[in-house]
Amino acid sequence: MNEPIDLSTRRFLKAVGAGAAVLAAGCASRPKGAVPEEGFEYKRISPAVPTVAAKGKIEVVEFFWYSCPFCNAMEPLIHDWLGRQPADVAFRAVHPGISPSWRANQQLHYTLEALGKADDLRKSVFSAIHDGGMDLGRRDQMASFAAGLGVDRQKFLQAFDSPAVAAKMREATDLAKAYRIDGVPMFGINGKWLTSPSLLGGSYTETFRVIEYLLALERKGTA
Repeated sequence: MNEPIDLSTRRFLKAVGAGAAVLAAGCASRPKGAVPEEGFEYKRISPAVPTVAAKGKIEVVEFFWYSCPFCNAMEPLIHDWLGRQPADVAFRAVHPGISPSWRANQQLHYTLEALGKADDLRKSVFSAIHDGGMDLGRRDQMASFAAGLGVDRQKFLQAFDSPAVAAKMREATDLAKAYRIDGVPMFGINGKWLTSPSLLGGSYTETFRVIEYLLALERKGTA
């Protein structure tokens, strides 16, 4: 982004990098492919967080931030992983507003979601920010960007300023707090578990392996 990142976000990114290095050293002592261990590769959420998935479905929540370079790197991998999932997996992407600098991206996401365009334009938003260096920090910039992708500009602005989008933003941040999210990308599984690349030495591949393990626990009803 062209707009400077605020101090809290700089500290967050620095902490994630430092934490990943420390965790990588810890993970190196565990055999590759070992059964994931609670407290290391994943955490238990207590009390459990209510889910919105339909009965018989297992909810997977991705917490992300459009301007996060790690989320951008993981985006195509998530897309491929979702294409291999059975019908019992209910996935949803949640954009919290943990830091003030995240809220512009957050409002963009929930405006696109209100218009039924968030999934279709997700890749385009990531690409505009990370590949194109586009500044999507202001309302008019976002509206012009969305219009360039075929979204009705007036409808975008109406949704952007709507109480419904404001409510979705609060709901997303409240959910992140319930899961005790302190960075992104992170993944909540069925309201009970939390895992992330930062818990796995920065490995995206291992993150999906742990998610699969937790999904299996939920299917067995042994969690």
